[in-house]
Formats: sequence, C-alpha cells, structure tokens
Amino acid sequence: MANRHLSRSIVLQTLFELDASAYNLNGKQLTERLDANTAEFGNKAEDGPFMDNLLSLVVAKRAELDAIIEKAAPEWPVDKISPIDRNILRLGLAELLFADRSQVPAKVAINEAIELAKSFGSQASGRFVNGVLGAVYTELGEPGKNDGPKNKKGKVPFEKMPVEKLVGAVVYAREGDEVYLALVHDIFGHWTLSKGKLRPDEKLEDGVRRKVKEEVGLEITVEDELGGNEYVANDPEHGKKRRQAVFFLAKADFVDLALKKEGGLDDAQWFSLARVGDLNFYDDILPIVTKAINILAKKEPKEPSN
Repeated sequence: MANRHLSRSIVLQTLFELDASAYNLNGKQLTERLDANTAEFGNKAEDGPFMDNLLSLVVAKRAELDAIIEKAAPEWPVDKISPIDRNILRLGLAELLFADRSQVPAKVAINEAIELAKSFGSQASGRFVNGVLGAVYTELGEPGKNDGPKNKKGKVPFEKMPVEKLVGAVVYAREGDEVYLALVHDIFGHWTLSKGKLRPDEKLEDGVRRKVKEEVGLEITVEDELGGNEYVANDPEHGKKRRQAVFFLAKADFVDLALKKEGGLDDAQWFSLARVGDLNFYDDILPIVTKAINILAKKEPKEPSN
C-alpha cells in the first residue's frame, strides 16, 4: 500500500536540500537526491511516480508559489521564513493549487502540510503553515468544504442557510474607437470582477457603485443586470452560508485605476475587448464577462449613414 505521508516527507527532505543549493541542482541531480532519500527511508517503489511528480511540480512552480506566499503572509518575506517552513508551504500550496483534486482534495493538501510542519518544523510551524494555507484556501472559495462524511447532527439544510448578498460589475469604458474592461487580478493568477458584500437595506445599484469605487476608484453608471451565481461558503463565526452574487454592466470614464490591495487582489488593469479572450478567468465569472461583451457589441456606435 502506498504511504503518501512518508512520500511527502521524502519530497520535503529533497526540497530542503535543494533550497540549501539555491535551487541550482539540475534534473539528474534532483533525481539522484530523491532516489537517495527514498532508499534511506525505505519507501515503496509504487510511490515513485507520485514523488517524482510532486517534486517536479514544486520546482516548476516555485516562483508562482513564492509570490502567493508573499501575498498570503506579507509580513514574512519568503527569504526570511525558515527553510523547512517555506518548503512545506511550497509543497502544500503546489498540491492545493495545482494537483488533481480527485487525487488530493484541498483539505488533504492542507492537513498533510500541517502534519509535516508539526513533525519537522518549530513549535510555531504548524500554526504558521495552517494560517498561510488557510488564507489561500479561503480565497479559493473553500473547495471541497462540504465533501466527505456528513455529520447529520446539527446540519443546516441548504434552503435554511443564511443568505449573504454580494454585488459586482463588469465595468467598461470607451476610448476612441476601442472598448475596454476594468478587471482585477487575484493572487491565484485569475482576472476577475470587482465584487463585495451588499450592506443591509442597500439597493443593488447603490451597492455596486460603492464597491467599484472602493476597490478600483471608479465612478460608474449602472446600465444592465447580467445575472449572477451562488455558492456555499463557511463563515468561521456563523457557520455555512449561501453567497448570492448579482453582477451588472456599468460604464465609467477611461481613467487610471486605483486598486485597493486587500482581499487577495494584487492588480487592476484596463483590457481592450480584443485582449479579454486571452485572460484566465474563473469558470463562474467567464459567462458573466461573455454576456457583457455580447451586450457591448450591440451598444457599438453605428457608422453615420450618408
């Protein structure tokens, strides 16, 4: 039987050695070190492909992983984190963000990293790793939160969960003959839409105007409702809740964006419609953006007739 926890420990040992060499070992040297550590700890042969893939994934994605660590723990520059902790974070984030979730559920990736931290790190390592990975997990929308065995005692049915209203917008501007969309970028590499909580007794249009102003500094005119989406999230204080988001198409002037860097966002830019199709969107956001573009196509100024 495969022992994935031991396999991760061996990969971590290899990453630790690689860190000591400033990640300058070549592919052959990496394989040799992994093979030597595998032989030393006596792991079984059937775990070889898993270890090879995990080690290669962390090495290939190291720059992206380090950038995410810096965003999730801004008070801790990566080079100031202890070598064992930063490599546990790299390993855990690689599985959380890039592994096949059918093979490594998000909660497994986090729990395994925490166990590695408790076993090989300092007394505070477990809490630190839990905090960083937990922040990333929350930004991802807590994938797999409701998977696994259900504890029926105290379970709240979906229809009885409290509802939290969110509002967001596809913001566009015209500049000459071009149409541009104002998009925000999160620390997980996705371009997305300005979105936030609707205040009690606040109208949808008022809420979206406020949120866009807060997030990117734009004054907008709300034009069309684009629809929305719904998902279940877990509030640490109040338990599970249904989050219902409604999105609008809104117009703004083509001026510089002023991103409020919080909530996992790290950039905001205008994109011409020709460039939007090449961007990386979340699956539930892409239909909203597509609908907005279709509406904008019908709003294009017509050529004057002779």
